[in-house]
Amino acid sequence: MNEFLLFFRLLYRNKWKIILIPLGTLIVCYFLVKELPSDYTSHGSLATGLVDKTEEIISIGEEDQESEINRKFENLIQMLRQKRILSQVSYALLIHELEAKPVDQFRVPVEGIKKMNAAEKAKYIRLLKQKLSRREDLLPGNPENNFLIAVLKEMSFDPQSLSGVYTIFRQGNSDYISIDATAHTPQESEFLVNSLIEHFVGFVSNRLVDNNEKAMEFLANFLEGKRSALTERMNVLREFKIRNRVLNLNEQARSLYGQIAEYEAKREIAGKEILAYSEEIRKIDKKFDPKERRYLEKSISNVNQQIVSSKERLRALNQAYVASNFSPTIKQQLDSTQHILNEQIAQVSDQYLYDPLILKDKLVTQKLTAELALDLAGNSIQSINKELQRLNKKFDELVPNEAQIQELETGITIATSEYMEALQRYNDVALASSFPVRLKPAEQAMPGNLKPSKKIIILALSGIVSFSFCIFFFFIVWYFDKSIRYPLQLASQTQVPVLGYLNYIPSPAELLKLDQSTSSKAMNQYQKLMRSIRYEVDESKVDPKVVVVTSLGEGEGKSTLSTGLSWAYNKINKRVLLIDGNLTNPSITAEHGPSVFLENIKEQLPAALTMPSEMQHVSTVGNLGGDISLQELLTRDERSLLMDFAKTHFDVILIDSESLEARNKAKEWIDHADVVLAVYAAGKTLDQDDLTRIEYLKRLEGKFAGWVLTGTRDITEKNIAST
Repeated sequence: MNEFLLFFRLLYRNKWKIILIPLGTLIVCYFLVKELPSDYTSHGSLATGLVDKTEEIISIGEEDQESEINRKFENLIQMLRQKRILSQVSYALLIHELEAKPVDQFRVPVEGIKKMNAAEKAKYIRLLKQKLSRREDLLPGNPENNFLIAVLKEMSFDPQSLSGVYTIFRQGNSDYISIDATAHTPQESEFLVNSLIEHFVGFVSNRLVDNNEKAMEFLANFLEGKRSALTERMNVLREFKIRNRVLNLNEQARSLYGQIAEYEAKREIAGKEILAYSEEIRKIDKKFDPKERRYLEKSISNVNQQIVSSKERLRALNQAYVASNFSPTIKQQLDSTQHILNEQIAQVSDQYLYDPLILKDKLVTQKLTAELALDLAGNSIQSINKELQRLNKKFDELVPNEAQIQELETGITIATSEYMEALQRYNDVALASSFPVRLKPAEQAMPGNLKPSKKIIILALSGIVSFSFCIFFFFIVWYFDKSIRYPLQLASQTQVPVLGYLNYIPSPAELLKLDQSTSSKAMNQYQKLMRSIRYEVDESKVDPKVVVVTSLGEGEGKSTLSTGLSWAYNKINKRVLLIDGNLTNPSITAEHGPSVFLENIKEQLPAALTMPSEMQHVSTVGNLGGDISLQELLTRDERSLLMDFAKTHFDVILIDSESLEARNKAKEWIDHADVVLAVYAAGKTLDQDDLTRIEYLKRLEGKFAGWVLTGTRDITEKNIAST
């Protein structure tokens, strides 16, 4: 807090600079901005169609997310600021200036335009319109382009200059982009906005049309390629089916699998019949006696031959029936032969009805029937097995075809998917290109309104900036200034109390007039300060006392303080002995002109020493100077005699000693001191040697009373009491 107090004191000391510099800046700035032209602002807007879909006839695609909409708006705003778009506005502005009458021109023509004749104007107008229609950039490289570039820059119509006159932003979360332009005339600001909107909409429209045409051309070629690939794969599949006689592989496989299952079922049934008939024949054979069996076989041998013939015929028909895949025609023949065989068997039974063996005719009939059925079942199994082998072989031939057809059909499926996706994209692009661009002007600009003048703002800113600069400058000065100017600084940096301070006096000769009436403000303040210091010294030691005044270096005001203290004590009627102990530089001797000197002090005691000087109660002892110390000048007895006499006849003995630069000389006087005062000149900076001398003063065991700051300049009379 104390440091900032010092900073504010520095500001107060330089208050007139802080006031006059911003004031001068304001005056200069006023004359500079007085002639600035007025500015006009026009407003227009674009409808993008990104948010407002009310004019869409057919909704294309899904709704965009908010982040995607913001990105599209940002892209449009950046496109509006592109050099290519601003170049179109530059061409339009220059064409207007070349074609318009002088009263309708926006700017004062530059020298290059003034020197043009009609033919040259027509040539450059034609060139600008050509570049405007083709949307070409104006590149250096030929005299015409170089001339136009120079004219545009000189008139501030180039893209770099125009980018600073536009303010482009989205209006909240709406569907509109706001475009504002500032110019020196209302008509120019209107032209800038409308021209930018017109050329930007045209640029975006042509760009979208070109992109759609290129996209449709590319997708058409791409779609044709996919169609060709699909057709080629379908042709390969068709040729494979024709070559391998595959009509419908799934139906063929299903039919063969059904036939194989059917024959396997029949084979299973036939196998069961063989087992049943075999077991039946075995049981019948057990019931026949061997003799009776031989008799029976002999009796019916003729008939059996017929039966055997019929059975052979029946077996052949059965094989043919199976081989023909159960033909109905062969089935009729088989049934007829079976009927004949049954009649023959019945005939044998009727012929031997009354035979003794007739009781076993049923067994014979059963056996014959079982044998016949057994033979038929065996023949059926053989035929079925052959047919199963044929069907399995045909089914196995279908497996490689199935793998090849699946591979071809998978390729066709992929090609179909790619073709349909390409067709969908082609249809989307075709649909999008069938509708006009949604970007269009929403609000045409009108002649601009006068903007509030910036002159007041510029003047205010100039004053604020100059004032801030002054404050900043003095802050830097204060921050890096380590010099001591105030008692508070001196006490803070040395950790030693400050008894007081003395203001600066232009002429040291005025000190001799302290006892006279004076009207000088500086001297009046000096007297008040000196009385304050006298009080502090009296509080530190009772009379009689020896006060030695020293300093860290030469020229800091020891003599000033010594003379002032002698005056202050004289004012309270104390007897004062002022001794000039500075043998190297006896300034008190030179100022006061005493008649008593240290060199012959013994001879002049006591009468000469008690003679009053200009001040009633003050006596002065000087010296003749020289490179000599007190101990060299006076013996111990002489020093003791002087001090004893002084303490006997005077209340206060003031000794102006050497500075601590010659510490040995100063210490010889300090050894006799009761109180030591150190003088420090305002404006000086403490160095390392000064710190060493201060440490010496602190070790004086209570003799060192404190500092007196001399030569202060900026401490006013109001601060005396607070300090």
